[in-house]
Amino acid sequence: MHRNRLFPLALLAALSWSIPAKPADAAEVAKKKTTPKLIRSTRSGPWSTPATWEGGRVPAGGDKVQVRTGHTVLYDLRSDQVIRSLHIAGTLTFAHDRDTRLDVGLVKVQPGDSTEEDGFDCEAHLPAPDPQRARPALLVGTPERPIDARHSALIRLHYIEGMDQQSCPAIVCCGGRMDFHGAPLGRTWIKLGAPVKKGDVVVTLAEAVRGWRAGDRVIVTVTQRDYRVKGLMTEERLVKAVDGTKLTLDRQLEREHLGTGDYRGEVADLSRNVIVESADPAGVRGHTMYHRRSSGSISYAEFRHLGKERVLGKYSLHYHLCGDSMRGSSVIGASIWDSRNRWLTIHGTNYLVVRDCVGYQSVGHGFFMEDGTEVFNVLDRNLAVGARPGKPLPKQVLPFDANDGAGFWWANSLNTFTGNIAAENGQYGFRYEATPSSVLQLVFPVLHADGSRKRVDVRTLPFVRFEGNEVHSSTGLYGLNLGEGVNRVGPDTRHPFIVRDMKIWDVHYAFRPQVPSLLVENMQIHRAAYGVYHPNYDNHVYRNLLISQTNTEPFNRGHDDFSAQYGVLAVDGLTFAGVRSGDYMPLIQISDDNPTGKGVTHLRNVKTAEDGEGRADLPARLVQSRPPREGRQHEDARAETGWPRLPRGTAFDRR
Repeated sequence: MHRNRLFPLALLAALSWSIPAKPADAAEVAKKKTTPKLIRSTRSGPWSTPATWEGGRVPAGGDKVQVRTGHTVLYDLRSDQVIRSLHIAGTLTFAHDRDTRLDVGLVKVQPGDSTEEDGFDCEAHLPAPDPQRARPALLVGTPERPIDARHSALIRLHYIEGMDQQSCPAIVCCGGRMDFHGAPLGRTWIKLGAPVKKGDVVVTLAEAVRGWRAGDRVIVTVTQRDYRVKGLMTEERLVKAVDGTKLTLDRQLEREHLGTGDYRGEVADLSRNVIVESADPAGVRGHTMYHRRSSGSISYAEFRHLGKERVLGKYSLHYHLCGDSMRGSSVIGASIWDSRNRWLTIHGTNYLVVRDCVGYQSVGHGFFMEDGTEVFNVLDRNLAVGARPGKPLPKQVLPFDANDGAGFWWANSLNTFTGNIAAENGQYGFRYEATPSSVLQLVFPVLHADGSRKRVDVRTLPFVRFEGNEVHSSTGLYGLNLGEGVNRVGPDTRHPFIVRDMKIWDVHYAFRPQVPSLLVENMQIHRAAYGVYHPNYDNHVYRNLLISQTNTEPFNRGHDDFSAQYGVLAVDGLTFAGVRSGDYMPLIQISDDNPTGKGVTHLRNVKTAEDGEGRADLPARLVQSRPPREGRQHEDARAETGWPRLPRGTAFDRR
């Protein structure tokens, strides 16, 4: 009797195991497995406190997290659990009293309740922020209170399956505030104070450094090119000890580095205690981006292993179409290294201050202004090392940019460049390029000093200031390539390009000035293959130019083999030191052709000097001047003598 009652139940159980699940049920199960859980803040409080979150549960690996408007959450964990995405509509601030670590696939700082993982063109659809309401904010330190040197804050960007590899992982600020501020350093890089020999483990700096510590990663820049060596010759080491001006390194250096006189290498500290990095540098890398109407600044933070190679707009650090909406923002003392796509890109953004930053190893240009509309930015005392040639990016704004590895690259000169150094970069140390075509006329709406926007040919805009810059030790083409592609279009003589106190040494082609209306003062060219090369002499003035140990065409004729001069060339103070031009090549070449009839050359205070080793250098010919070719307009120009009478009030006039 008991056995018979159990039989139907057993049969029913067996049958239920054999019935397959409906397709809809399977899909529902899969959805539950793959849809990440959204955890939202319920109030302000520490991240690690369950009461801060809906459901009383601290966010865990795989979750989507939202810090809601009006809430301030203190991130106080050091966790390797990977948060899928973090959407900040309130404020997320990192703790100052401990080490912190956040592993995440996407961070978006954006007002509203959206938790979408795309929409990176957020400046196109977000309204202007309400000045009466607090912005959403990510605060990893603040300018007033950076993360203390005793602690660190680390954000690791992970690619998570199912996200768009072209856009993620990333940190993106869409109309919010984003700040990264680490412990300040007295200097982020410094010149050598003494020569370094092969095998040395102690290097001497030109001055004592503050904030450098044992364990920091440093580089010692190369000072002598060697075309036989593949890859970078700048040396990377860890610091074992710091004692005043002395750094003890973890292992011997493999080559000599110049450390005295006017031509010396640099030592730069790459380490910071606020860090943003890709979790898998060999896999899918991350990027960071500020959009229009955002705010915030960066100081003494480290951005490493970032940048998506050959992906437009996905750079290690990117100011994207901010216009003048981020005026007052700055990047100070940052370290940006091992980038697969530039170090710092300023795109359609004005008034940004970039100072004391170190860029080391990038694919493509390093410090980069993207589309030719960028004005009134300041790049001051930055060090660019190892920007290597890449390929043009798909759909890039300016098609003439070959992305071939300039330390500094721009298409609009109405900016400030002071005290920067470019060492061991790809084709160029500094490159200004603006090449029009039938499909691209370089007439853009540009912000003027009076606040108005007017359409202007950007080739006619001179520097705000270009002074005290230096380039050295490149196996590429040029030190300073100024205006290749401008087709002789530039500013007028009342507003010329002015280049002051420039050093170019240990390079192939030192200086290629293609712009018209140029004043060069106190330039030093040393140990180059070519000096002033392929110039466009058209209202050019050179004062106090030193060319030393540069033996092939140290002062080239106009447009090299084309040998044409379109306007005045005036030189007042030109010294050749230790120059032994091969095959009795003249030190100064005078152009053959005078297409405009205005090609006049004036030289004074030209001399030769000993080469520093006690030997006088007396070339057979100082100046080459060949008679005009038949049918070319030389007669009037060659008949003129004396110093050029430039109009009063021009930038060339010293009266």
